[in-house]
Amino acid sequence: MTEQQAYQKLSALCARAEHCTYEMDEKMRRWQLPEDERRRVIDRLTEERFIDEERYCRFFVRDKIRQNKWGRRKVEQALYMKRIPEDRVARILDEVDRETYIEILRPLLQAKRKTVKANSDYELECKLIRFALSRGFSVDEARESLYL
Repeated sequence: MTEQQAYQKLSALCARAEHCTYEMDEKMRRWQLPEDERRRVIDRLTEERFIDEERYCRFFVRDKIRQNKWGRRKVEQALYMKRIPEDRVARILDEVDRETYIEILRPLLQAKRKTVKANSDYELECKLIRFALSRGFSVDEARESLYL
């Protein structure tokens, strides 16, 4: 594959959905494009605003919190895996207020409570908190959601 073909394929892909630099670089790596060509394609995609890490991060955070019902920690981990700079991730996640997480977690815990088998209230609470942690929420958010 040539540099121009890679650019055309990736620009069409980015026109349909948000993608980050890491995803595009990985695609080109699989296509076995040399490092210098990959860098030029990435620079061109960024310059022409097909790739915008800030925009990607905002969409990703909004989508994972609202649609997938993930907590802050799980979103941070997913963006870390996509090589998004931590300072950018923290800044965007700081824009999401704590109440949003509570509003998302509360119905999840209410639904989970109906399916969890426990011998005591303490055991039930532990299992629900563990569930919330697995979804990326903090212990404080889990406890607050349990008692509201």
